[in-house]
Amino acid sequence: MTIVTRFAPSPTGLLHLGHAWSALQGWRRARAAGGRFLLRIEDIDAGRCRPEFEAAIVEDLAWLGLDWDGEMRRQSDHVDDYRRALAQLEASGLVYPCFCTRKQIEAEVAASAAAPHGPLGVVYPGTCRALPPPERAERIAVGVDHAWRLDAAEASRRVGDLTWREEGSGEIAVDPLAGGDVVLARKETPTSYHLAVVRDDALQGVTLVTRGVDLYHATHVHRVLQALLGHPAPGYAHHPLLLGPDGKRFAKRDRSLTLHALREAGRSPGEVVAMAERLAA
Repeated sequence: MTIVTRFAPSPTGLLHLGHAWSALQGWRRARAAGGRFLLRIEDIDAGRCRPEFEAAIVEDLAWLGLDWDGEMRRQSDHVDDYRRALAQLEASGLVYPCFCTRKQIEAEVAASAAAPHGPLGVVYPGTCRALPPPERAERIAVGVDHAWRLDAAEASRRVGDLTWREEGSGEIAVDPLAGGDVVLARKETPTSYHLAVVRDDALQGVTLVTRGVDLYHATHVHRVLQALLGHPAPGYAHHPLLLGPDGKRFAKRDRSLTLHALREAGRSPGEVVAMAERLAA
């Protein structure tokens, strides 16, 4: 099977050394196997994404010597794909509207003697899950803001036992309840990260998801959504993150280690790659 993998940054800032390392992981795997390497811009957060950062991503990758196959996919151009996926889940009774504000959720969790936590953080307590359908419809009809959440318990019942194939580790058992009732869409954002990447990977024919280990636990949610939507399951390769001298991972606020700054400082692409390799060793 031909390897198809991708690099999928969000244009909310300049690429840093950690991003370069992640892009290299996917590019090297694809090129070594004679496969395809895709570039996808994850710009569904309209409030934080900027066109100038998208342009900088393309420029930085080209400077680094990384090429990609086919046209770049921009999530904001494919909102209807995510709406169709959400509609499919809604028609199957797998999502429900949640009218809780973030403050209400925080207050309820704080008041709980044992607020449930999962690998993705605090698990939504399910406040709106049991609302009667007429009450849901009435609130929506009068314009009450709401998000759409996955009914994780129902999803778990339907998908049964699942695994994912992790490079170097083999089959990993999926916990369908790991993320709880995750948000799949909001009024201001027609899709969540979870729903969008699952749909994108399926539509783009991705066979190997190459990404940082910080997203390892999100794979539980993604495998459940793949099964519910009838999408094929890709393999996964979660690579370690690059850490700075302080032991913390690189972030977009580390302006001195952006590819732009390194280039301006006179570093060559080869030197930047070597720097990343030393940090990864």
